[in-house]
Order: sequence, then structure tokens, then C-alpha cells
Amino acid sequence: MKMATITAALVKELREASGAGMMDCKKALQENDGNVEAAMDWLRTKGIAKADKKAGRTAAEGLISVKSEGNEGVVVELNSETDFVARNDDFQSLVTGVAGAAMGTDGSVDAVLAADLGDKTVDGAIKDAIGTIGENMNLRRSAKLSVGSGVVASYVHNAVATDLGKLGVLVGIETTGDAAAAQAIGRQIAMHIAATNPLSISPDDLDQDVVERERAIFSEQAAASGKPANIIEKMVEGRINKFYGEVCLLKQAFVINPDLTVEAALKEAEKEIGAPAKITTMVRFALGEGVEKEESDFAAEVAAAAKG
Repeated sequence: MKMATITAALVKELREASGAGMMDCKKALQENDGNVEAAMDWLRTKGIAKADKKAGRTAAEGLISVKSEGNEGVVVELNSETDFVARNDDFQSLVTGVAGAAMGTDGSVDAVLAADLGDKTVDGAIKDAIGTIGENMNLRRSAKLSVGSGVVASYVHNAVATDLGKLGVLVGIETTGDAAAAQAIGRQIAMHIAATNPLSISPDDLDQDVVERERAIFSEQAAASGKPANIIEKMVEGRINKFYGEVCLLKQAFVINPDLTVEAALKEAEKEIGAPAKITTMVRFALGEGVEKEESDFAAEVAAAAKG
């Protein structure tokens, strides 16, 4: 009897229905001649599909992990339901492993989930952890930065372990100079980004819709002063320049030395680097930002758990 062809579409259908890992779904389909319903039952009997019951629960806690090597770096956010799980050694090892696996990909979530992590995929490892630890988890987002020549520096704020915490930053610095010196200033700038959360690197790459919205507000405020049009124009430009200093990385006062802007601090660092240096890319992940957390009655949860 000819065995049914196990297509990617079948695997995807079973994965979405069961919450099991891709390799587990493929094996279940192979064992059941491509029959999705029978494969679902097979997964359930093996205890692999139990994560499905947890898939709808909000996962807004967890950890950020960063990893940088030379001119490349990655940052990933793996969410869990509770902060308690984020303090679990196995969960921390999993997040670190996911970041390591992400280094060999383009950094997209789909690519990271499909990457190898030990003897399974990242997706399979996460599903296994859901079944073992008993909480919903998901790889919410990931990013990879690279520069042609230079370094990608990283920083994790309030790290709970090496390169693990609740806020992670990567910053790419293009330079042909000394890599160690570039890493040193890069780490300081990453710390600055963690503290200030700039909207862009420079005014040139700031979203122009944001600029025009601010300009309209400043114009209306200045017009209320009753001053002549040429004075109002100068007032508005002054406010726009101040706005750039608040939200554009290069124009911000450097948190480590507020007497300098970040741009000036990087220029100073070029003496140690031995060549021109330019910030070309950055990314900042803060745990759970944008996730709407569910409010719960903790006492009621404990009471329910006590009743079994």
C-alpha cells in the first residue's frame, strides 16, 4: 500500500489544531497515513497535544535574550504567562538557546522557529517546554542586525543571567577601526538607548508624519502668542530642533556624559577606534510592550488550584 504524501500544508493544519511541534506533527501524520483526525488522536494519546489547552492564555511575561558576535547580533523575546516561570533555570536556558539558534537565521520569527535547537526545532522545543512547565509560551518577536564592517554591540538592563533580562538593545556601528574600542562605545550607546528609547537614529530617518504632527502643534501654540509670522517661524523651528534633541539618538544628551550629545561622544570615541564610526542600525525590545495583559484574581486562582 502506497503511503500518503505528507505535505507542508497537512503539517501546518495539524500543528495549528494541536499546538504540537512541527516534527511531532509530521511523525503523527506519517504514523496515520496523512489522516489529520487520526494524527490528532495519536498526538493526544502520546500527551503531545496537551499544550493546546494553554495556547489561548495570555503570555506577557518572560525574558529578552541578546547575542552578538562580531558584526552580527540578535535579540529575541520569549513570553510566558508568569514571572515565576521566567525565573526558572530551564526556561532561561531555553531563551538563551533560542537566541543562539537565531544567529544562524535571517532573524524573522518564522525562520527562528524553524531553526535547529538540539535534536528538534525551536518551535518543538518551545512546545515541549509548554508541556513540561505547564504555561503557555510563545516566541513573540525577534530581530537580527548586521553591519558590513564594524560591530554590533549589545546590552541587557537588569540582567537576571548573562544576556538575559527584561530589556535588551542592539546597536550597529560601521567602522574599519579597532573592534574592541568600537564595542566599548557601542555598549555605552546601547545602555543609553535602553534608558531613553529614541524614535530614530537621526532626524533624517525620523517618521515625517511624527515631525509634521509636532510642527502643527508647535505652530498653533506659537500663533497664539500674537507675534509676527517671521518670529513664529523661528519659534517653531526652535521647538522642532528641541524635539529632535529629545527623540533622535544622535541629538540626545549622552546619559553617560550629558555635556556631550551621542553624536559628539561617538566622535570622541573615534580617537580610540582609530577610524570614522557611524551608528547605522539599532533595536530595543522591552518585555511585553504592546501586549494587553489579562487581569486576574490571584486569590481565586490559588483557591481553584487547591480544589484540584
